[in-house]
Amino acid sequence: MTNIKWLWGYLKKYGWMYGTGLLLLAAFSVLSLYVPKIMGRLVDEVIQGGRTDLLKPLLLSLVGVTLFRTSLSYLHSLLQEKTSQNVIHDIRTSTYRRLNSQDFPFFDRNRIGDIMARMTGDMDAVRHFMAHVIPQFVKGFVTLIFAIWMMLSINVPFALCIFSIMPITCFITFKFANKILPALHEVRQQFSRLNTTVQENVSGHRVVKAFAREDFETSKFDKENDKFREANLNTAKIWEKYIPPLDFMCNMVLFIILLVGGFFVSKGAITVGELVVFQGLAQRFNIPMRMLGWLTSDFQRFNASSSKIQELMYAEPGIKNEGIRLSDLDIKGKIEFRDVSFGYRKNHVLHNINFVIEPGQTAAFIGATGSGKSTIMNLILRFYEPNDGLILIDGINVKNIDLKTLRTKVSIAMQDVFLFTDTIEGNISYGVPGASFEDVKRVAEIAEADEFIRELPESYDTIVGERGVGLSGGQKQRIALARTLLKDPDILILDDTTSSLDMETEFKIQQALEKLNRKRTTLMITHRISSIMNADQIFVMDRGRIVERGTHQELINRKGLYYEVYMNQMGDFDMNLGNNKEVC
Repeated sequence: MTNIKWLWGYLKKYGWMYGTGLLLLAAFSVLSLYVPKIMGRLVDEVIQGGRTDLLKPLLLSLVGVTLFRTSLSYLHSLLQEKTSQNVIHDIRTSTYRRLNSQDFPFFDRNRIGDIMARMTGDMDAVRHFMAHVIPQFVKGFVTLIFAIWMMLSINVPFALCIFSIMPITCFITFKFANKILPALHEVRQQFSRLNTTVQENVSGHRVVKAFAREDFETSKFDKENDKFREANLNTAKIWEKYIPPLDFMCNMVLFIILLVGGFFVSKGAITVGELVVFQGLAQRFNIPMRMLGWLTSDFQRFNASSSKIQELMYAEPGIKNEGIRLSDLDIKGKIEFRDVSFGYRKNHVLHNINFVIEPGQTAAFIGATGSGKSTIMNLILRFYEPNDGLILIDGINVKNIDLKTLRTKVSIAMQDVFLFTDTIEGNISYGVPGASFEDVKRVAEIAEADEFIRELPESYDTIVGERGVGLSGGQKQRIALARTLLKDPDILILDDTTSSLDMETEFKIQQALEKLNRKRTTLMITHRISSIMNADQIFVMDRGRIVERGTHQELINRKGLYYEVYMNQMGDFDMNLGNNKEVC
């Protein structure tokens, strides 16, 4: 009942509409039961009784009831569909809003395919439950109750003979419900895995092609597809075991009517017309009985899907706005780490990090892949929370700064560039939707992107494909940099933003950044020493620790790791510090 209560929380807003639809359906069901009643009178009074004067009124009644039932059915369907679409719209909106409020660890734990399955297939299962399962249950219940009442009003012993099979039918249905739920859960889980496999393959198709791994990916898909088929076949086996007995018990009703009913007619206990009424009622009585298996399966499917949606909807992000939430801040740009340690689960990435970056300074972090450089940037923006220690901006704990304010004042150009399916202008102005074209063009010039953009067929109105397809790595990085600069942040983070650029273009971008009128704190992650020689502070990282710090000349004079890389002239820390497999 928990899932029903959850659904009612959204459905009650449209309760009058949904309730009206169900009342119309109930009226439709009752009217359907009067058709056999009219047929019985035709047999007894017109055919056998010879009262031809009743033929026209009874036929008109039959046509009138049929037309009225059709109108009720149309109105009911209209109201139920409108209600179900409105409710699922509200549920999908609430779920998507919660999804957007989740933190990085949530997306680390949950597969994209599973999230997509919850937002699509599971939502449709809930809508189907509202639009079809509940109405069919109401229709069946009303039909059953009125059919029982009408049968008992005609002949009690005959009716009890028909009802004698109901306990057996209910027992089979109960057993079926207990067996089908775990099977449907497995189908749902396997569908999620299959969805994830397809999503990863489509997203990574360039890598698949580059490494000629089509056969491997096809084999991987085949395995998941086979498992999905097996899960569905297991569900079908349960159907094959329980649905035939249910159908058999329903068919027994007709057998009882023919056998017992004939006996009652021969004894004069009921008329032929009343036998016709019993047969007509039994046929309508049989419909909900036959649908018990389907309704049970759909109800359990709803339970499985709604549970998955609620897991997503009620998942609490680990990073929240709690305590003092400062939003009206004039950030100067001082950044301080005090004994900060961090690890992804059991994988320790940072160990007792301490440093202070003064307002307006340019600080650079350099180190091998996996040394923790990007993790430091993620902690500043509260994409993750440190396990120990404090992170301060202008002496304020970042946990006490409103998240939206923090991520507005501190902007990052990420290493993994993501461009939306939109115009280039739309991608650059993503963080500042109301930005003028002049401002967009200005930051594009700073990022050395304006020239190649103007050479594109539609210039700034050129549509960029998913993830920037159609642009080179360097072009995507320059657009991402322009997007970050347009926010005009107090603290600018460049996470290996120019790794795909040639030295000349990178040098021009650095010069343009230095010429900006505004003095801001800038943090840089790079592998190239040439791009950080003028930094106010350089932090050399290795295996989650700061092993050297100072200016370029100070580090050269120290003749440590930084000096070795400098002498190597390549800036390849992966070669000098060794391969570290930790994710930073």
